[in-house]
Amino acid sequence: MKKKFYVTTPIYYVNAEPHIGHAYTTVLADYMSRLHTLLGYDSYFLTGTDEHGDKIDQAAKTHNTTPQEYADRISGLFRKTWADLGIGFSDFIRTTEKRHVDVVQKILQKVYDAGDIYFGSYGGFYCVGCERFFTEKEMVDGKCPDHDRKLDFIEEKNYFFKMSKYQDWLIGHIEKNPDFIRPERYRNEVMALLKGEVLEDLCISRPKSRLQWGITLPFDQDYVTYVWFDALINYISAIGWPDGEKFKAYWPAVQHIIAKDIVKPHGIFWPTMLKAAGIEPYRNLNVHGYWNMQDAKMSKSLGNVVTPKDLADRYGNDQMRYFFLREMSFGNDAKFSEDVIIDRINFDLANDWGNLVNRTINMLGKFFNGALPAFNTAEAADRDDLVARFRSAAADYIALARRFQTSAGLEKLWEFIRYLNKYIDTLKPWQLAKDNNTALLSSVMRNLLEAIYSIAVLLSPVLVSSSAAIIAALGAEGKPRDTGTLASFTNLDDGRAVGQLGILFPRLEKRVPDAGEAKKSETKKQGEKTMAVGAEGLVDISEFAKIDIRVAKILTAAKVEGSDKLLELRIDSGLDERTIVAGIAKWYGPETLPGKKILLVANLKPATIFKRTSNGMLLAAKAPGDDRPVLIEIDDAIPAGAKLG
Repeated sequence: MKKKFYVTTPIYYVNAEPHIGHAYTTVLADYMSRLHTLLGYDSYFLTGTDEHGDKIDQAAKTHNTTPQEYADRISGLFRKTWADLGIGFSDFIRTTEKRHVDVVQKILQKVYDAGDIYFGSYGGFYCVGCERFFTEKEMVDGKCPDHDRKLDFIEEKNYFFKMSKYQDWLIGHIEKNPDFIRPERYRNEVMALLKGEVLEDLCISRPKSRLQWGITLPFDQDYVTYVWFDALINYISAIGWPDGEKFKAYWPAVQHIIAKDIVKPHGIFWPTMLKAAGIEPYRNLNVHGYWNMQDAKMSKSLGNVVTPKDLADRYGNDQMRYFFLREMSFGNDAKFSEDVIIDRINFDLANDWGNLVNRTINMLGKFFNGALPAFNTAEAADRDDLVARFRSAAADYIALARRFQTSAGLEKLWEFIRYLNKYIDTLKPWQLAKDNNTALLSSVMRNLLEAIYSIAVLLSPVLVSSSAAIIAALGAEGKPRDTGTLASFTNLDDGRAVGQLGILFPRLEKRVPDAGEAKKSETKKQGEKTMAVGAEGLVDISEFAKIDIRVAKILTAAKVEGSDKLLELRIDSGLDERTIVAGIAKWYGPETLPGKKILLVANLKPATIFKRTSNGMLLAAKAPGDDRPVLIEIDDAIPAGAKLG
């Protein structure tokens, strides 16, 4: 029987059309589902829409329609967007569906019958946008901190869930299962909330006198269910709780993916709700950061929202998927801009991967009339070394990707891709052809084509269309795709005609701003400099506080091929595992660095150095008159992730 994998996105609220924040989460879930299918799992992928609550009721009135009609329209846009992007979900759940409503009412009745829901009175400041009450401590000048709107004081009788009853249980569960919420920074955030204050009980209803648009409580027809005690239950209603075969099969393997703004509902509300209902908690909660545009969170109110379809139409769907999965280091925020996208397409896809595929197939046409040559055992052309490098890259890629560290995982594959381009430059197939060294030339070309096939298979969950085109051109659609077989480098058929692919990833030119835009940009930069540094050359404390300096542990170190100055370091920042590039190779051998604890500037914008992405910078000191950098080493008793300050 196949192992199970169940991945969910949050169900998206239908108060706005889909944007790239939604697209990233959904592409990531789609990728994880495809990857696990490739690895032999029985994978199930759930997404959908959240359709009840105050905001939907108000939005419908604004658009002069009913809440159901409004929800139907926006939910349809989400479904169409995912179809346009080739998202292969297994199910699309809507919270207005009967199958969901029935399960929500069963859960409510079960928890109510157990004595964990009670009726009481509550007064507080309410935000329609957040659909929750705020304490005075949480407000800013009497306003919602997220929406900058004055809050209304509402006092009414409602039903409450005894969430506080399960506080100690949840603390213990997270301590026993440290991977329950990941990355670690978000687990720490939840634990700080749980250990720093007594949980309030959760208000789970709204009176119908104020809100009709919701699921009626099964034990009181005058009230509807509050949004979180409705929306969160989608993860089990879609798979047939309590007795459905899908629930029994997939729930034990569930992986939730969410953005960091909804950590509290998923990290505290949801597990306590499950415990109260007698349901095992989810396997893992995987939390990602925001996409920032011009150093700000993307939002409709700021007018900087880009639609997923715009992005795919402009750059290509495979290119968009690769950018999402490669650019964001999971758990951290990432920068979204046209320049960053174009750099990823040009450097990674066009220069590295596309160039490898195109030059290899072009040489095959020139030297062997486009037919796959047989491998010559007498002239192996370093096949054992290539296989070993592929096995290592594939193992690292899969291990990192399965922990949602897609950026680090893809970099492992790209190290092998870059090595294959170097392999061509070193062995010079054109010279072998000129020298009539057909035996070695045959093996070189066969090694390259076998490696390209194996990489294309591993990349197929990311580059869906182009990988399929490469595999088809190699005549390998029906070949086994398990990792052991891929690493054999014996998958292709001798004499098979290889099809032409053309340019897989055309290089893109960056748009040059006009004079007005350039002047505006320069004025902004000058303003930023003036704000950051005073006339005395002193930095304001508020500016210094923006720098996140942390203790990090070096895991591995390697020289950057082609450079005598650079080392590529894999480090544990306490927040994640990441790669940084440091110019210390002249003074520190790579074998001396693993295990050392250093200081890391953790929130530096990613930089491309020698075709590698550096996600931060280590700190070193220099003595006056001496150019030698000396690493600032930290006592081993201080854990990775400890913050300076």
